[in-house]
Amino acid sequence: MELIFLGTGAGIPSRERNVSSVALRLTASKGTTWLFDCGEGTQHRILDSPVRLSKVERIFITHLHGDHIFGLPGVLGSRSFQGVTSPLTLYGPEGLGDFVEAALAASRTFLRYPLEFVKVEEGTVFECKGFRVIVGELEHGIPSFGYRIEEPDYPGELLVEALRREGVSPGPHFATLKKEGNITLSDGRILQGRDYLGPSLPGRKLALFGDTRPTSRGVELARDTDLLVHEATYAAGREDLAREHFHSTAIQAAETARDAGVKRLILTHVSTRYSKEEAQELVQQARRIFPKTVMAYDQAVFSVERQ
Repeated sequence: MELIFLGTGAGIPSRERNVSSVALRLTASKGTTWLFDCGEGTQHRILDSPVRLSKVERIFITHLHGDHIFGLPGVLGSRSFQGVTSPLTLYGPEGLGDFVEAALAASRTFLRYPLEFVKVEEGTVFECKGFRVIVGELEHGIPSFGYRIEEPDYPGELLVEALRREGVSPGPHFATLKKEGNITLSDGRILQGRDYLGPSLPGRKLALFGDTRPTSRGVELARDTDLLVHEATYAAGREDLAREHFHSTAIQAAETARDAGVKRLILTHVSTRYSKEEAQELVQQARRIFPKTVMAYDQAVFSVERQ
């Protein structure tokens, strides 16, 4: 899995940062891609990225502020214009469907593929191709959500030496047992795959948040994840401004990561008041609280590693 940041700015685009969008690319599934938020200009950023609209199967919207959704009509239309006919599912707060349908109808944009809307709210849990997605409501001026994605556990390693002692040589039997199937040996013995696998390996877990003040629900949603993507709209000393506008400082994002016991933190959604160089100070502020912090920039790619 890898995260590709298509827009990392807050509110309005700047020369250095477009508005919010990040792609989760499932590299083990032939590039299947999930998009999280779709601010204005997202499809332009996609052109210079490894993301392909034909591979985007799901789009998750955190909240309905314009810098997170104004790129949707263009992305949906372009996906159709490219001749893509595979279904697409949109997840988001109440009102998302109304916005999209109105934009498509007014512009007379007709999609060649089925489009499904799934309303999310606090506590929503659903399965997506084996992944478990948990939705938590954060604290913003309008309903804003975070998404926790949990990968299925991996089967443990095949106990090769134990199988060799049973007289089983590498070959098709190994593949069957690895999938927890059963095999019958020439002498009639039946071996069950689960008896010849080591402990399962935990799947990766990550959390991607929409705009939010610091909140206990955010800590809970991010608990023990390998990676947290959190907004850092303001620098330290701007706590009053952050609270007034329902946002977080870099330090507050780091405190959430620390309290949740996450393994790595990526900061995004940075105010246009900070240049690329000044944004490094936000990283340094966060690292005093949570050392494993990095800053996202447009077109940055991060592998989601099991920590």
